[in-house]
Amino acid sequence: IVTVNCARLLKADHHATNGVVHVIDKVIATTTNSIQQVIETEDSLETLRAAVAASDLTSLLESEGQYTLLAPTNEAFEKIPRETLNRILGDPEALRDLLNHHILKSAMCAEAIIAGLTMETLEGTTLDVGCSGEELTLNGKPIIANKDILATNGVVHFVNELLIPDSAKTLFELAQESEVSKSTDFFRQAGLSSHLT
Repeated sequence: IVTVNCARLLKADHHATNGVVHVIDKVIATTTNSIQQVIETEDSLETLRAAVAASDLTSLLESEGQYTLLAPTNEAFEKIPRETLNRILGDPEALRDLLNHHILKSAMCAEAIIAGLTMETLEGTTLDVGCSGEELTLNGKPIIANKDILATNGVVHFVNELLIPDSAKTLFELAQESEVSKSTDFFRQAGLSSHLT
């Protein structure tokens, strides 16, 4: 699937006497903002804006390149426990890992995403990007709230859930989601859960 500024290429290579014509399915709008400027102008990305500033990622998101930012909305940040959010925001390394987990290494328009596509993030992890009917999915969940916000250095999709990589979780959080969740209960009952958090 080929796209031009997220417009789908319908028919290619119509040769004319003075050039060539490609037919696309929408009008291409002028794009002047970088990904960083998109973050700065969107009210629904206020928490993300503060997180990017705190993690020194501003220059990356302003730089030339082709990235996909899966931008967590304010709603996405509000869905996780306040204690977990404060811990991540207070830990520069965990915060950087969290944000890099939301940035894909190439620009991916919604039209070009097919079911079962695995994309590498800047953090070095992978995300399963796909579609279910008309809805885009991330790791099998339809959490993309708004898609194809074009920027000069890539494309932004708004997501309404936070994607937290393992590197930004405590031992306790990792254990709760795994096959050793029973063991964490024993640690908690023994008054040792603070060692895992």
